[in-house]
This record gives sequence, C-alpha cells and structure tokens, in this order.
Amino acid sequence: MKNKLLIISAGTLLLFYFNSCNSGTSSDNISISADSSVIAKGKASFNHQCSGCHNFRQGGIGPQLGGLTAEVSVRWIHDFIRNPKQIIESGDERSQKLFAKYKAVMPSFDALKDNEIDEIIAFLNIHKKPDFKMANKYGKEISNPIPDSIALSNMVVGLQMITQIPPSSDSGKLPLARITKLDFQRDNGALFIVDLRGKLYKLQNNKPVVYMDMAQLKPRFINVPGFATGFGSFAFHPEFAKNGLLYTTHAEGPGSGKADFSFADSIKVRLQWVLTEWKTEQPGADVFTGKGRELLRVDMVSNIHGVQEIAFNPTANKSAVDYGLLYIGIGDGGSVENGYPFLAHSREKIWGTIIRIDPMGHNSVNGQYGIPSNNPFAKNQTPNTVSEIYAYGFRNPHRISWSKSGVMLACNIGHSNIEALNIIKAGNDYGWPEREGTFIANPFWDLTKVYPLPGNDSAYNITYPVAQYDHDEGKAISGGYEYGGAEIPQLKGKYFFGDIPSGRLFYVNMADLKQGKQATIKEWRVSINGKPNSLVKICGSERVDLHFGKDQKGELYILTKADGKIYKLISATVKPS
Repeated sequence: MKNKLLIISAGTLLLFYFNSCNSGTSSDNISISADSSVIAKGKASFNHQCSGCHNFRQGGIGPQLGGLTAEVSVRWIHDFIRNPKQIIESGDERSQKLFAKYKAVMPSFDALKDNEIDEIIAFLNIHKKPDFKMANKYGKEISNPIPDSIALSNMVVGLQMITQIPPSSDSGKLPLARITKLDFQRDNGALFIVDLRGKLYKLQNNKPVVYMDMAQLKPRFINVPGFATGFGSFAFHPEFAKNGLLYTTHAEGPGSGKADFSFADSIKVRLQWVLTEWKTEQPGADVFTGKGRELLRVDMVSNIHGVQEIAFNPTANKSAVDYGLLYIGIGDGGSVENGYPFLAHSREKIWGTIIRIDPMGHNSVNGQYGIPSNNPFAKNQTPNTVSEIYAYGFRNPHRISWSKSGVMLACNIGHSNIEALNIIKAGNDYGWPEREGTFIANPFWDLTKVYPLPGNDSAYNITYPVAQYDHDEGKAISGGYEYGGAEIPQLKGKYFFGDIPSGRLFYVNMADLKQGKQATIKEWRVSINGKPNSLVKICGSERVDLHFGKDQKGELYILTKADGKIYKLISATVKPS
C-alpha cells in the first residue's frame, strides 16, 4: 500500500511540486537571482525552515527538491509558500489534486517577506534533479509492499481529558505544545511531561507545573527547526528518591561543544545532541534545582532523527544485570538520505543504534560514563567498535519500552514505505539502510523504492520487525506500551501504538509478537463522554501528532501535540462481531 502522505510541518516547504498539473510553467525562472549573496541568504533560510524535511538527493520526510524550479512556475511556488490553504481553496487544479492525495496542508509562511521567499527560490534553483545512473541490482520494485489493509476492530476505548499543557507555539500556530513523552517517577508515581520546546512539566492534581526549563539551564539549547530538535527525552534514575539523579537529552547548534561522536570534517555538522545527568538535593521538590554534568555529545548531519529517547528498564530489580543501565535511542541523523549511508549500519558508528551505558561508571573514552561489561560488543577486539552499542541498524528508534515479562520493544520510524515494531535483542542487526521492514532498500539508488528479499537472505543475519505497516496506513509510527493496568481488563495482553501524524490507533496481541513473523495489526477507536470520536476531530487538526504515555500502575495515556492535551484511557467496550 504505497501512499506518499508526507509529514506536514514548518519544514515541508514545497510538498506539492511533483505533479505538473496546471500550475504554470517554469518559463519564469529567468527571473530567479543568481547573485551569490542572495543564494547564501536563501540557503540559511532553507536550512532553518525546510531542511528538516527536504534535501536535494533523496526523498525523506518530504520530497527531495532538486530540479524544482525546472518543474513548476516560480510564481506558483512563491504564492504557495505564502498561503497554501488559499491556493487550494481557490480551485487550483494542481493543489487540489495533491491535497486529495496527501490529505494535509502545510502551514503558511506569511511571516516571510517577498525577498526572503525569492532568496529561498534562488537557493533551490541551483540544485538539479538527481540522476541515478547506478544500475539497480535488486530488480523490479515492489509498488505495494503490504497489500492487506489494517482491519478496524470492534474495540472502542473511552478517553478522559486529564490536562492541558500551556501553549508554547508562537502566535497560537499548531502544534500548540510539542508534547512527546509522559513518564513517571518510580518511587511516588508522579507524572512528568516534556515539551520539545524546552520545558519539563510535573503534574500536580492534574495541573502542569514547570519542573525544569532547559533554555534556562542550557544557554545553547535550541528547539528550531521544529523537527527532531529541542528537549528530547528524560528518564529518572530508579533510585531518584535517594540519589536525586535525572537524565535528559537536548539539542544544541553545531560547534556548541566538543563532540564525543563525530565524522569527517568534509561532512557539515548541522546539530548536536547532548545527554546530561542532573543532580538535585531535593528529589521531592516541585521545581528542579541542582547541577548538571554532560555525559556525551553527538554530531548530526541534519536536524532529523536525533537522540529522542532515553529509558531505564522498569522491569529490572536491583539484582538484575540491567538495573540502573540507561538505554539511548540514536537516530541516523538523516545521514542516509543526505548521501552518507556509511555513517549508519555499522558497529563502528553510533548513528542508527540503541546504546546502553552505565551513567554512574567511568570507563568510557571520555570518562564520563561506564560501558557495561556485558554489552554485546564490549569485548570486541576490533579497535573501532563502539562498545556502547546494544543493537544497530535503525533509522529512528523513536520509542523504547518493555513488556510486563521484560521483553524489550522499540519502534523504528521508516523512510518511504515501512513503519516497524521490533523485539530488541543484544547485538542484533535491524537492517537499515539496507532493509526497510521486511524489504530490501538501496541507499545508493532511490530510497523511495523497496524490493523483495533475496533467496539467501538468512546469510545476512538481519532481524526483522514483529509487526509492520506501510504508508497506505500511516506515515510515522508512534511507539506505545503493553497495557499493564487493572482498570480496563479488556486491554490486557495488548500492545497499543499508533501513527504520529494521522492519529490512527493500532494494537497487536502480545502473544502474536514472535521473532520471524509479523503480528496482525488492528485499529481501535476512541470515545469521549460515551460518544465515538476520532483524534482528528478531538484536537481539531488533520495532523494529530500522536504520542503515548504510561503511569506507575500501567494505565495508558494519549498525548496530542496539535492541541497540547493529555487523555487517559478509562474504559473499553468490545462490541459483538
């Protein structure tokens, strides 16, 4: 099911350029400036506004933009950047056809001055459409990777709004609050929610109170461009009540500090992600006070697929080897679609991995954390092996969780075709960018295409997803949790997740998650005050920005970035088939 629905954000600047339709011609490109200073200004604006979704080599979150000005009218591009909704509603054939196809509208850029848009167009104009001349060795592409549709189940789950997070957007534009994670403090069950724009909130009687303000604590903190920047994640140490240790990730600009993991000088650094340990002497306080120390810093090729997940294994008790060890999901940083696939899928590189460290140890290269001796590559004799790696071969290991029985699960956001749920095993290779789900990808050809697995595929030792869906069903998987509560018995034995942009809600039966097979995914619906509803209608936006949370008792929550609201799952009905 191949649907090219794109994630719509401030970065999806030129979503609709692929079809010519009747939106003018490129004959007016003679008016585009070739002045180097104008192009340089356009490059800066593009990097700030657009590069999170677009590049000039491969399609990614949005389409590659090489050759744009040779395909469509400059006036149309200019007007569409200014107000895409108006162009669609005017009856423009091109935009209406593509709106019908993609079912989303990018935000307007009415704050940009005419000369600023002209500068961006001048920068786009120097990039030609890529010409893939390399022979494709994988044969015919698969146009519809997963033919079967996800079936709608007879389960309807009741939601109750718990709280509204204060808006953090400028001028009330969506999303109102970039809330992405809800988690709890182990000793007292207090709930915390992070807004990527910089604040960590603590819920007090279901009212959000700012617990930590990253912009105040870290002067070089950045949260723009919007994709994969900001206050990424947080994790309380299992013994936080005693030791006062809290861990966070956040983004800073290039060159803000000396990177512990970097690449050749010939590759431009666009962003750095930083892991920090914070120490407070008042673990029970409503507002954080204390000091931080930097544990590690990672350079990134682009603004996407950063370090947006950290977590301790909540099922590990004090006698377990996993107790107190911190797992960190590190995306490929956009390295593959920007032409550097060698930075991913390697035991000698940190990008596209899940790493595991002992934050209280000191045997790392920089001496700021420990590398557990039972890490799968800790005793590897190859000099360049990254001993922190626990598993590798991911594009964006966006969320990590554990089942009640202790099985580690991670959701991997795909490129153009497949969204995946994986069982994580120490040392295993999950394939990206040579695989996307249970299909071959070619990082040196065209990443929008996938191909059938070879007959000798077992020789490659790739670990495949235990559940997957293609881009007919959604665009980016939102990792969730196995239900572990007692309030809704109908939810027991199920892992709940969904699709970030569309807000579609899915589940799989935990008993069906078996390595070597793909579990059947089913869709579920929600209701408020007993009335069936959808997240799109509830939050008033076609882009929901769905995320999940879980409390100390195992009850589940839904976060919608569009309106900055948090809902608790409180009931369920299963209608007869």
